[in-house]
Amino acid sequence: MIGMPLLSSLAGDAEIAALFAPQAEIEALVRFEIALADAEAEAGLIERDAAAAIATALASFRPDLAALAAGLARDGVVVPDLVRQLREAVDEPHRARVHLGATSQDAIDTALMLRLATLIPLVEARLAGLRARLDEMSADQGDHALMAQTRMQAALPFTVAAKLRTWASPLDGHAARLAALREGLAIQLGGPIGDGSSFGGKAGAVRAALARHLGLADAEPWQSDRTRILDVAQALALVTGTLGKLGQDLALMAQTGIGTVTLTGSGGSSAMAHKQNPVGAEVLVALARFNAGMMGTLHQSMIHENERSGAAWTLEWMVLPPMAEAVGAALRHAAALLDGAVIGCPA
Repeated sequence: MIGMPLLSSLAGDAEIAALFAPQAEIEALVRFEIALADAEAEAGLIERDAAAAIATALASFRPDLAALAAGLARDGVVVPDLVRQLREAVDEPHRARVHLGATSQDAIDTALMLRLATLIPLVEARLAGLRARLDEMSADQGDHALMAQTRMQAALPFTVAAKLRTWASPLDGHAARLAALREGLAIQLGGPIGDGSSFGGKAGAVRAALARHLGLADAEPWQSDRTRILDVAQALALVTGTLGKLGQDLALMAQTGIGTVTLTGSGGSSAMAHKQNPVGAEVLVALARFNAGMMGTLHQSMIHENERSGAAWTLEWMVLPPMAEAVGAALRHAAALLDGAVIGCPA
């Protein structure tokens, strides 16, 4: 996570990190280019032979990663050098048809949507597992007695089932939000200045075909409107926020002298062998605060000057991947915390 291998074991998630690894991004970009050629052939913008040649050549494409890194450092985006390499992989006379009419942002943003189309179902599945675990706990422990706490003070008695509902109910809203976002993941295709003029009057047809080939929604160009990215990031931050509340509650309930929860697998101390630190709960709080802070940073990308912003765009690449990884880590820690946790006392 964020280039810190040791910390990744605590606050990272390898499965989600892989979605933002260089190879995954390049594969998504190549998928975009193949689909774009197919869509342009359907719309009559390029020859069908050209689309077939592009698909055949790029199916076995192997990038020069060092050249891509150098190109990214030079151009501020990986696409120009990638397109150069892709065109070299396609035989004449078809290589000039690669990336025809498109711009770097079309490729980058659509490739991100393709990876988010994998990320969101992954988060949904883990969220569903966590929700099911809370239901199991409610069935097994729901009748246990517990003292409600308001403003850090004992309030009135209630049950474990009531406590679990405060954790579970928000998860239902998060699941519905993620499902809606998944259905709305859309291609970006506007050409160099975002008005589609580079597609010779066939932008609408190309967009529709591209969306169909990639399994994404069709949409008018959104290159300077970053709401789609912010909506996904907000959904991720809300999930970690709810899990942070769960973690904070468990950490407080596990305090010496309180002891209304028994947690298995707690962490040890280097100096005090008697201690069992609620590490998983603490990490949930840290991850929630991390994503809350990153959300504020990502909001800066809404200030997207004119038709394209290199600064706002780069900020998204820096912030969104660790936010996604934090969600994965939070869901993993929450599942481990609740597995075997016993709350309250039998009535």
